[in-house]
Amino acid sequence: MQIILMEKILNLGQLGDVVKVKNGYARNFLIPQGKAKRATQAAIAEFEVKRAELEKTHADVLAAAQARAEKLDGLMVQISQKAGVDGKLFGSVTNADIEEALKAQGFEIERAMIRMPQGSLKQVGDHPVTIALHSEVLANIVVSVLGETTS
Repeated sequence: MQIILMEKILNLGQLGDVVKVKNGYARNFLIPQGKAKRATQAAIAEFEVKRAELEKTHADVLAAAQARAEKLDGLMVQISQKAGVDGKLFGSVTNADIEEALKAQGFEIERAMIRMPQGSLKQVGDHPVTIALHSEVLANIVVSVLGETTS
């Protein structure tokens, strides 16, 4: 299916690109979320009329994400979990736990923005975590997992 992108999408294209994607990806994800429209002649003409407005909106969103990233970069979040004597956690620290800890510090971050390449944290210590605030803006934080020993 030919679609026109209404915003930059990682590994797909920039704002205004006309790309060919699988029908299900377009119908079930891109179009319902407003990230794309069907690439008909009318839609392309309408997009060209609104291009400047969409680019300005995109630039504003990008600037807001960069401002949030500056506040978040280098932040350390401490999370306490029960751990054994060897430093291994009895559970794990997930992106939901990190979301709660950030919310407690005054940052509104969605759970899906938190990138944990090695999966949930299962060991006491400091772990680097990336937060994707925008498709072009990443913030790096450190999650410090503190162990509570049980007696």
